[in-house]
Amino acid sequence: MSFTRVLIANRGEIARRIQRGCHKLGLETVAVFSEADRDAPFVAEADHAVCIGPAAASESYLNVPAILGAARATGAGAVHPGYGFLSENADFAAAVEAAGLVFIGPEPDAIAQMGSKIAAKAAAEAAGVPVLPGYRGADQSDSRLLQEAGALGVPFLVKASAGGGGRGMRLVTDMADAPKAIASARAEAQGAFGDPAVFLERYALRSRHVEVQVLGDTHGNLVHLGDRDCSLQRNHQKLIEEAPAPNLPDDLREHMRAAAVRLAQAIGYRSAGTVEYLYDPERRAYYFLEMNTRLQVEHPVTEAITGIDLVEWQLRIARGERLTFQQPDVHFEGHAIEVRVAAENPAENYRPETGRITLWVPPSGVRLDTGVGEGSTVGHHYDSMLAKLIIHAPDRAQAIRKSVAAIDGFAVGGLGLNLAFQRALLIHPDFAAIRHHTAGLGEMFVNGWAHPAPDAQSRALATLALHLHLVPTAGNTPWQGLGAWRLTAPAGRPGAAFYWALGDEDPTSAAGDKRHLTIRLPDGTPVTVEAPGLTADRLTGRVGGVPFTRAAHLRRTKKHWQVFLSTPDGMAGFAIETLEDRHLQRASGKVGGADLLVAPMPGAVVELRVAPGDRVAAGDTLVVLEAMKLLQSLVAPFAGIVAEIYCAAGDTVAGQAPLVKLDPEETQ
Repeated sequence: MSFTRVLIANRGEIARRIQRGCHKLGLETVAVFSEADRDAPFVAEADHAVCIGPAAASESYLNVPAILGAARATGAGAVHPGYGFLSENADFAAAVEAAGLVFIGPEPDAIAQMGSKIAAKAAAEAAGVPVLPGYRGADQSDSRLLQEAGALGVPFLVKASAGGGGRGMRLVTDMADAPKAIASARAEAQGAFGDPAVFLERYALRSRHVEVQVLGDTHGNLVHLGDRDCSLQRNHQKLIEEAPAPNLPDDLREHMRAAAVRLAQAIGYRSAGTVEYLYDPERRAYYFLEMNTRLQVEHPVTEAITGIDLVEWQLRIARGERLTFQQPDVHFEGHAIEVRVAAENPAENYRPETGRITLWVPPSGVRLDTGVGEGSTVGHHYDSMLAKLIIHAPDRAQAIRKSVAAIDGFAVGGLGLNLAFQRALLIHPDFAAIRHHTAGLGEMFVNGWAHPAPDAQSRALATLALHLHLVPTAGNTPWQGLGAWRLTAPAGRPGAAFYWALGDEDPTSAAGDKRHLTIRLPDGTPVTVEAPGLTADRLTGRVGGVPFTRAAHLRRTKKHWQVFLSTPDGMAGFAIETLEDRHLQRASGKVGGADLLVAPMPGAVVELRVAPGDRVAAGDTLVVLEAMKLLQSLVAPFAGIVAEIYCAAGDTVAGQAPLVKLDPEETQ
């Protein structure tokens, strides 16, 4: 079972995670990628990379012949499936082994047995592991299922035997809905997994999701690595995970761990796997749900509290090595939390977000497993999870605080993420008091969750950050600053600069000097900042004599500025227009349909030859600009009337700054 090169049949953050594990052991890696992932970080970081098909997963990451062909072409000796895609596909594992390669995971038979929820529950019962009451028989006729449903009573679940992730699952609270629920669960199971078989299971209200990590070698050694809680879920999809599972009675915890080991031993399990339970705190009872025969998304929290590298041990076990530790050698230290970072908008029914990441500034001092970075493009082809924040602390309370601080220090631009929602979950009283459960989001946010609106001071400070970024500072040449002041002087407003929050008609003003700056919001609210400063992505100053320091990151889009600022409710993004932006929009027809003469490059206005109301012909010189020691005559592009002037002789202007607004002359 010796191998030196591993093909990773996956993508994104888990591909990079497995690459790190391989390199730790001196193994080369082969990345397989779709055309959509050609420029992804996991491809660039691999020792070898092979394109296996178009963006559609069915033609690439689920394309078994293409994956095996890539393994042969690159001389890979083993295949690691990661999680998702083909990771729990027994036929794929068998095909890998039939090709003479090592499958880094359990035996295909174990995958198949645990892949059928009906067979898995039968194996659990045989191993003495508690299961929920229900019907798991071979007779799949409507009459038999409805008969068993009547005997079981409501509430109950109809669940697909194959697959997972909440697909093919229906909750029945009224027996009259049972026929429809069975039919729809069957149809979804057939479409998603190619298997319409379903089973019935009593529904446990206010239950928690607790799971136990197991690890076994090929020599019969098998241990557990503790437990995790994954109860914060949306539609059976996990949001936040933690280890160890909090507030479990000690005796019950030991029973759950021992039962997981018993089941894994009964099926001769090797590699990393997870036994999942439903835990009923009211009855102090637990029930087997399923066994995941792969690496879990949440494996890092177990690594954090045990110090055991699960990917490393998957690789070592696949090479035939024995575990170098026994159960008494496994120790648990502190508490760990994992936050899934996804490109979605929870305030709008978890609408997926796509686009190019223009800013990616992760927090320091915590583990971040990520598949993207600044410049990455997020498309619609794959799962919305982009990264995972993993936080380790001495206890749960500190882990929560540290998790919130990590989110507050995470700045991302270009597309929306779920970080504000995850922050709201972490600080919710139900989570702190461990009252949360698998169906508890509706109780935590009775009226739904809305993205918190930034407070007035934060809105003012975002404008301040942009203002300090744009105005010239001591030591700058005229070519290095936009000179926000000069834009307002011709309008009779010396000492004030104006900015617009995207969508606002009324501006926010900035007035004062380097000792005191007053930002006045559109509603007239003033915020005066003493000793304002912006250096190294930090905005500093004093408001009302109280000093502040806020993280501030600025990025330019084609049409406006983006300011990312830490606020009392976490990192917030602000889209802000300058006066130039407003007039450039007018020039392009976005605002009012007027036409502008703009500076072709930074320079100084030497001469202004027109005044408002002047009639000019096409080709007439309107402004003379000095740039790079050369004089340039800027002429009217068409005949018209001078409507507005935005500069004066002696002004320093930026490239693309508006100079003169020209209305076309109407033809009779």
